Amino acid sequence: MTKSTAQQGASVRLDDVAFSFGETTMHFDLSIEPSHIVAIMGPSGSGKTTLLNLIAGFEQPASGRVVIGETDVTGMQPSTRPVSMIFQENNLFAHLDVARNVGLGRSPSLRLSAQDHADIAAALERTGLGGKDKRLPSELSGGERQRVALSRVLVRDRPVLLLDEPFASLGPALRLEMLDLLRDLHAERAMTVLMVTHQPEDAKAIAQSIAFVENGRIAAFDRTRTMLSGNAPAAFRAYLGG
Repeated sequence: MTKSTAQQGASVRLDDVAFSFGETTMHFDLSIEPSHIVAIMGPSGSGKTTLLNLIAGFEQPASGRVVIGETDVTGMQPSTRPVSMIFQENNLFAHLDVARNVGLGRSPSLRLSAQDHADIAAALERTGLGGKDKRLPSELSGGERQRVALSRVLVRDRPVLLLDEPFASLGPALRLEMLDLLRDLHAERAMTVLMVTHQPEDAKAIAQSIAFVENGRIAAFDRTRTMLSGNAPAAFRAYLGG
């Protein structure tokens, strides 16, 4: 694979961002340092996915700014933001083989150069999918499909990675295996990572900090070791069942 252009992640800032749909209102203020891994945790319906969608550009704020690095991306389309996103359902196209699903990260039209094909092959090797480039998603396990999604991230080579419960459907051992792979890729690429999860074990394994989302707000944001200790805010301890 050619040398990565995303040698360091970008800072992510939600500056007084307001969002609403129906009677639900949300308000986010959050600042994340470059190359940090942050676990986004909170009750179902609290706004975790909306937070990621605002950063990715799939939702537009009513007011406020989304800033990535030094760039105000609030008005930018998702495809032009320096962001990759992985969903729980992988976002793979069933009719495309593994290599072409990964190739979409480099060219949505799949007009790929020889270098693109070489980078795709290298990404598949790096994520343990060497030799499976011609398989369809239906021929892969759940963990392999997530590896395809991670391979696409590698060829997109963006400084920010958003993950919306990407390993929730996997068993404990396979989930830990995927977290190990994500940790290794982060060590190589140093991208900024925001990962929605309901599992404190996931946060403990990989995240430097935890952002606790409650009722459409960032209710707490601190180092993982603090948030998972007796010094965490009472609301977060209650969420964890402590």
